[in-house]
Amino acid sequence: MMKKWITFDLDGTLMQNPFGEWVFPELNATVSRWAGRPVNIVRGLLEEHQRRMRAAQYVAAYDWDEMLTGLLEKLHIEQRLDIEELVIKHAVPGKIRLLEEGSVEVLKQLREAGFSLAAVTNGFFKYQFPVMEALGLSGYFDEIVTPERAGAGKPDPAILRMFGGNVVAHIGDRLDHDVKLANDYGCLSVFVYHNLPRALLSVHPSERACDASMAGILTEKWEQESSGTANGPLARLCKPKVVVAAVRELLTLEELKKV
Repeated sequence: MMKKWITFDLDGTLMQNPFGEWVFPELNATVSRWAGRPVNIVRGLLEEHQRRMRAAQYVAAYDWDEMLTGLLEKLHIEQRLDIEELVIKHAVPGKIRLLEEGSVEVLKQLREAGFSLAAVTNGFFKYQFPVMEALGLSGYFDEIVTPERAGAGKPDPAILRMFGGNVVAHIGDRLDHDVKLANDYGCLSVFVYHNLPRALLSVHPSERACDASMAGILTEKWEQESSGTANGPLARLCKPKVVVAAVRELLTLEELKKV
């Protein structure tokens, strides 16, 4: 029997990783101590990350250890930091969390409904799996697809090549990565926006994307993701088919019940 896949983004969709609040600050503090002066190594990392993304180097853009080594060499600093070790160190309660109570139960119910689940993330496996495992997510996914394993990163639909044409929906919180990926691939694009205004909560998830009040939210989100780069107005391929305020709303979608 052919599998029916639902794929999920991780960071910002299902979980909060420790990079922003814990790993990056420790990088800055450690490198500054080695240099004997304040050094914002994270700014350099993010600038290099953005440069690689603009060049469509979607795998290399998430190789944080490789980028860090290059920056340390430019600073003539011989010491090295292992970002994987920092992730493991900080993948503990209070520093990481599930974004929604009950999200694991939703994954369980989707599996019981006959779907196979995959995490499709731009974070390398060594950075993502320790967090997934600590949060109890890893056991609910049949596959964990990461750029260095797939040879591609979001929004390149090649990251889904292992599934053939059998992905029915991709769920994520970014228009430029997740929604574009799903629309390019040809599956249902489900945009997760956890802070929907009250008025939109009364609108069914399948109808929200076309609601007039959603247009401003999508435009604002697109501008945040563009970070001032020349992405232009919200592209057609970055407009979602479905908008959910929480992953539990996936269980209400007729689009999935009909598959």
